[in-house]
Amino acid sequence: MANKHRGEIDAIIGGKKLVLCLTLGALAELETRLQADDLMGLGEKFAKGRVSARHLVAILGAGVRGGGNQISDEELARMPIENGLKGAAEIASNLLQATFGELSE
Repeated sequence: MANKHRGEIDAIIGGKKLVLCLTLGALAELETRLQADDLMGLGEKFAKGRVSARHLVAILGAGVRGGGNQISDEELARMPIENGLKGAAEIASNLLQATFGELSE
């Protein structure tokens, strides 16, 4: 079960309840993957509200691994997510909110 005080959330991915968390290592992975110079740049990128499928896979993948699950982005991209694309976007949004708080420009 997710611990909200640690920035964790629960999500149903691949038919299983997983804990996702953007740990420091997961955030560093996202910075590299999304070519952000720092955490502020990463937050600004997401605050704009323009997120691609590539971004969703990167966010969810980093969160899944930060939550202690050994699932690659390639595996994650093939897994069903409850409510499809909308569900994936909601999970990513909840994870970013748990990590950064409210994101807005």
